[in-house]
Amino acid sequence: MPIYEYHCEKCGENFECLIIGSDKPECTACHSQDVIRLMSACGFVSKAAGGQTVASSAGSSCSGCSATSCAGCNH
Repeated sequence: MPIYEYHCEKCGENFECLIIGSDKPECTACHSQDVIRLMSACGFVSKAAGGQTVASSAGSSCSGCSATSCAGCNH
């Protein structure tokens, strides 16, 4: 059961919502269904050639960053 991140177009709230089947997401602040799904960062660790550990951008110190690397957001 996937948890998606959404942005409410009515009040501007960002929130997460567990979606089961054909459920429609609803803003946790104002209960509007005028929401858009956000692109979420995927957190994982994989092994590169030679056994080096490579972490995804979700492990960066920027919370909520949508950049694919820290170099992309200039922080």
